[in-house]
Amino acid sequence: MKQPLGVILAGGQATRMGGGDKGLLELEGQPILSRVIDRLAPQVAGLALNANGDPARLAQFGLPVIADSVADFPGPLAGVLAGLDWAAAQGAETIVTAAADTPFFPCDLVPRLLLAAEGRPHQMALAATPHPKRGLLRQPTFGLWPVALRDDLRAALGEGIRKVVIWTDRHGAGTAEFPVDGIDPFFNVNTPEDFALARELVGQNV
Repeated sequence: MKQPLGVILAGGQATRMGGGDKGLLELEGQPILSRVIDRLAPQVAGLALNANGDPARLAQFGLPVIADSVADFPGPLAGVLAGLDWAAAQGAETIVTAAADTPFFPCDLVPRLLLAAEGRPHQMALAATPHPKRGLLRQPTFGLWPVALRDDLRAALGEGIRKVVIWTDRHGAGTAEFPVDGIDPFFNVNTPEDFALARELVGQNV
């Protein structure tokens, strides 16, 4: 099986941070997005950024920038679709997605997603973490996605489906559980308070 390509989802509008690109916020002099790239790049065969608007603002990262093909910011599934279309043009079979505002995600994300997808109807799996009250929480922006289902996803978006797990459950996706050791490894920067916490964690070498 070919190694997946990686797609970093940076297409959100960051409304709770006052707009702009959360991935460009700096932690100890390094953009969050650089930290995401450093974690994902060794795990995949190639990498692209999914982002909308002027791609020139992301030129410093030296990666292809692919925009949503579905209008009005319909959410992460639109970014997944953009990534699948890009990967299809590269002759890839799968992609793995990660969020651009999540600087501490696991360095073994890809192998564990691949393992979770074994024996499933499709090479599809979502990362998940345990929650003491809510059970296993799936992480909709951290997943393994098969290129073969890109037209199915396009049709689902056309039907108005926006929630990731509705589509992944439809296709029997696996779940890769990651432990929470102190902090959720998929902690993301959504608010100024989150950003302050991220700065503390970086200082602790998380």
